[in-house]
Amino acid sequence: MANLNIKSKENRTYDAIVIGSGASGGWAAKELCDAGLKTIVLERGRDVKHIVDYPTASKAPWDFEYRGTVPIKDRGGYEGNGRFLRAESLHWTLKEDEQPVVYEKPFRWFRSYHVGGKSLLWARQTQRWSDYDFEGPIRDGFAVDWPIRYKDIESWYSYVEKFAGIAGQKNGLPELPDSEVMPGFELSCLETYFKESLKKNYGSDRHLIQARCAHITDPQPIHEQQGRFKCQGQRQCNRGCVFGAYFSSNSSTIPWAMKTGNLTMRPDAVVHSLIYDDKKEKVTGVRIIDSHSKEMIEFYAKLSLLMLQL
Repeated sequence: MANLNIKSKENRTYDAIVIGSGASGGWAAKELCDAGLKTIVLERGRDVKHIVDYPTASKAPWDFEYRGTVPIKDRGGYEGNGRFLRAESLHWTLKEDEQPVVYEKPFRWFRSYHVGGKSLLWARQTQRWSDYDFEGPIRDGFAVDWPIRYKDIESWYSYVEKFAGIAGQKNGLPELPDSEVMPGFELSCLETYFKESLKKNYGSDRHLIQARCAHITDPQPIHEQQGRFKCQGQRQCNRGCVFGAYFSSNSSTIPWAMKTGNLTMRPDAVVHSLIYDDKKEKVTGVRIIDSHSKEMIEFYAKLSLLMLQL
C-alpha cells in the first residue's frame, strides 16, 4: 500500500502550480509551459473552452425570449448584479450566495467562477504606467517608493502587447508611454468634435486620445498562430468572442500553453490551503476540494514554484 501512495503522489506532482486561470494565471501558465515546465492550473470554477462554451455568442436580440432582459421570476439571488444582469451574459453571472462579501457602502459588482475568469469579462483597457506613476509615492510623500521605474519593465510591456494584440495610437505623451499598437478604432463624430474643442480652448495642455484596448484590428502572424482573428465590431464581447479578437486566457494563453503538452487544467478545484514543509521551510503544494465530489486532493510542485493569481 505504501508504494501505491507514493505512486499516487508522483501522479499529482508537477514542476509548477498556478492558482487561477484568469489573465495573470493564463499568462503564467503560458510562460512556464514555454519554458518546458510541467504545469497544473487550478481553477475553482467550471471549465470553459474557447468558442465551444459561448452559448449566446452572435445571437440576435430577437432570438432571446425577452430581448435579453432577465424576467423577474429568474432574478432571485442575483440582486447585487444590478444592471449587469442580462440574458446574454447570464452564463457568467454568480448568485449572491456564491460570492459572499461585506458591503460597507452600496456597491454593485460582478465576478464569475470559470476557466478564464475575468479575462472573459474585462474592459480590455491596456495603458502603460509611466514614471509619473512609479514616482508618485516619493514625489507626493506617501506610502513606499516603488523599487522599479518604467525603463525596468518597458521591454516586458512590449513583449506582452505584441502577443496579446493592442489597438490604439502612438500619442507621444510622457504621461502615457506609447504601446506596441495596431490601428485603433475610429473616433465618433462627437469624440472628434470634443478633441478639436480641447485643442482650441486648451492648446497642448489637455488631450483626448483613444484608450488602448486588447483587441486585434490587424492580425499579425503571432495572432494567427493563436487561432485569433480581427475584431468584427459586434459589440458583444461580454458573451465570449468566437473570433478571439479580444485577449482572454481562453482564446490565447491557455490554448498556447496546451499545445506545448506541458499543461494540465484542473477546473472545479477550490483551493483549501497551501502545504508548508517545516523542514524545507517553503510551500511545496496545494490542497483543493473538488467542487462536485467534495473530495480533498493534494497537488505538489517539484521546484516549489507556486504562482497565485490575486
